[in-house]
This record gives sequence, C-alpha cells and structure tokens, in this order.
Amino acid sequence: MPGKFMHGALVQFMPTFLVPLPNVIVFQYNPETITHNWTQPPSAGDRTNPLAVKGMPGESFSMSIAMDASDMIADGSPVAEGIATVSGIYTRLAALEMLLYPTGSAEAGLLGSVSVSVGAGGVSAGGGASGASSSVPQSQVPVVLFVWGPGRIVPVRVTTLNITEKLYDTLLNPTHADATLGLTVLTPEELAALGDDPLKEVAKAAYVYSQGLRQALAVANLANSVESIIGMLPI
Repeated sequence: MPGKFMHGALVQFMPTFLVPLPNVIVFQYNPETITHNWTQPPSAGDRTNPLAVKGMPGESFSMSIAMDASDMIADGSPVAEGIATVSGIYTRLAALEMLLYPTGSAEAGLLGSVSVSVGAGGVSAGGGASGASSSVPQSQVPVVLFVWGPGRIVPVRVTTLNITEKLYDTLLNPTHADATLGLTVLTPEELAALGDDPLKEVAKAAYVYSQGLRQALAVANLANSVESIIGMLPI
C-alpha cells in the first residue's frame, strides 16, 4: 500500500559550481530480496595467533530493482509525470549508470604515468630511465550511500550494474527495466584514502553509525540466548 513503507535509495553527491548537491536515486519499488555477502579479512600472518586479521571483514550487497514509467505518470506528481512522458525511465537509468563513471573531467580518466625522453631522433614516450616522468591525475568513482531504512546506511562502491530494458515508447525511450546492482561496502580504512570527496566525512559517520547499531543489536540478542540456554537444560 502506498505510503506504508519506506523506499530504499542510493545517494551520490554531485559536484557543482557552488556546493555539492545530493543526487538521490530512490527505488521506485523496493527489491523483494537482497543478498548480503560477507568475506573474512586477510590473515595477519601471525603464527602465534591464528585468529589475527588485517582490517574489517568484506561486506557486499546484491539486488534487483524494477522501474516503470507508467506508474511514474500515474502517481500524480507533475514533475515525475513530465519526465516520464518525455524520456520514460531514461533519467533513472542514466543516474544509475553515472555511479560507475569517474567524477571530474574526462582527462582524469587517464591512469598511471607518462614519461617523455628527448633524443637525437626527437621526442618519444616510454618508461626509459632517461625519460622525465610526470604523473597523470588518477580518476575516482563516486562514493555512494546505500540507504535501506534508518538502521542501515552504509557507504558503498557500485561494482556491477546490469540493466534489462523491456519496453519502449514511440521514441524508443525505455519505459520498463530491471537493474541488477552489486554494491561493496567501504571500510573506514578505505575511506581514509579518499581525496577531497565531499561525501568522505558523511560516509565515515554512516559506517560508524551502522556498525554501532549492529553491535547494539548483537548485545540485545543476549536475551534470546538466555532463553535458549534455559530451554536446553534438562530441568
């Protein structure tokens, strides 16, 4: 029923001339299932302690979301109706696609370094020892917040996106599609390596908040543990 449930969302801060603005991609329909994956962190290599690890465990989500222009037109919002009439769900798809693109200028997409050496034959590019090496700016994909209710707000990187377009309008704009998303949660150690990303501090706070809530819920489970132990006793 409309208005009874919160909608999940992905939040990216878009760079502008003045201040970063949030680009909120609200799930039109909440996914029916979400796969929450965990992996053990690398071993610390300490032979005296087999449980020693390096950092936090790996955490990821995968889900499929549906989008439909007909419901956008019928929901009564003039803005949503106008966008859906002109471009179908193309704006929603484009917003998802941009989560995989590096932020900043197109030149920032070049990685590595360029070395230039001048010899008798002219100028050549390469990695020779005699060449002068200059760094090329490294590109960076945006930090995204995955919001799934007030109890789960985590910073993620969108790692995979598969879109299946199913219906089109007369101008071949997609009007119905399913998108499968893969999200990897970023740890505080990984967030510390970010540059001047406007979402850096917010992302750290979101991770700490969600982790603190998880720890509190784990402690609350002790009440269930006590009841389970009493039920196991023979008396």
